[in-house]
Amino acid sequence: MNPSTIDSIATNSEPGEYVHGIRPLKIGRVSIGFPVVQAALSGYSDWPMRIIARRHGASYSLCEVMLDQFLVSLKDRKKTQHFLYNTPEEQPVAGQLMGAEPEQFALGAQKLVEAGFAVIDINFGCPVRKVLGRCRGGFHLSQPSVALEIVRRTRDRVPSDIPVTIKMRRGIDDTQESRDRFYEILDGAFAYGIDAITVHGRTVEQRYVGPSRWEFLTQVKQHVGPNRIILGSGDLFSAEDCLRMMRQTGIDGVTVARGCIGNPWIFRQARAIFAGRELPPPPSVLEQREVMLEHFRLAEQLYGAERAGVPMRKFGIKYSASHPLGLQVRDEFVRVKDFQGWLAVLDRWYAEDAPGVYPSRSLYEQEQECG
Repeated sequence: MNPSTIDSIATNSEPGEYVHGIRPLKIGRVSIGFPVVQAALSGYSDWPMRIIARRHGASYSLCEVMLDQFLVSLKDRKKTQHFLYNTPEEQPVAGQLMGAEPEQFALGAQKLVEAGFAVIDINFGCPVRKVLGRCRGGFHLSQPSVALEIVRRTRDRVPSDIPVTIKMRRGIDDTQESRDRFYEILDGAFAYGIDAITVHGRTVEQRYVGPSRWEFLTQVKQHVGPNRIILGSGDLFSAEDCLRMMRQTGIDGVTVARGCIGNPWIFRQARAIFAGRELPPPPSVLEQREVMLEHFRLAEQLYGAERAGVPMRKFGIKYSASHPLGLQVRDEFVRVKDFQGWLAVLDRWYAEDAPGVYPSRSLYEQEQECG
């Protein structure tokens, strides 16, 4: 299936129901459709990545998280314009926001609205130490009153027809106090008019060590009931993982994070098994080459030819996981600085067709994202 066909499926006729009674996703007034979406990924989910995901079946995506104070002071400069860049092809797309002060947070949300994002997402989940040290991200799970003031001010500032959502972890840690604070924020946020909440099954303290507790997602969904939207996150590295999480927990959708970096085909694969079809094979080497060239060209369009090489290097490393000789290819991409270097790797390793491989779960588990 070529990208244009996949994009047509992603944007037009959605089935009324998938396998196991799974329903199309809707967030507020925004119809998403296919309930497997691309998460916000710091340093990754820029416009090129989101467009590639969209063309391969992702119905919705979130931009990489932005700081409220950065947005409030942002000028219309070439070096920073890529942060807010979005286009009609990828809509609906969400802007994700992180910060410490409720008033500044609301002003940052307004900037995302003005930039054309269809949904505003509040990050209460990032476990990175430098973020926590500045009272941002997952730190807010320790202070429900401040978290809910951010929610209230943001919801008041954002126009009523634009959904506001939240990303959370299951708490700071596994103490009862932390669990109580989680539910205080969860219930309070819905009471203030939040349209959906994404829950990552790890604690902030846990970061990315150990398994994501999917059973907690079951408890959350049972707690809020059928009319409130809960999305799940954590340990989604394959299309089968996405279906299994929804079947096991009863949640309304899943957000794929590390599992889709350099692997946009996960959305095509998920669409197939959600429709009751067989899992498609991994993309062949020449299929990978075509998408990787497309991705680099999109990066040049956003960053300019001289600046695209550095941000694309990390994507090449991720794409290599689908190549049958992935470790050797990975070593080549580490040294890429520009399009000529990128093309040299493709000409050496992607010139002849061969079956691809599904990326190894262990490779994903070594990496981290802020979410």
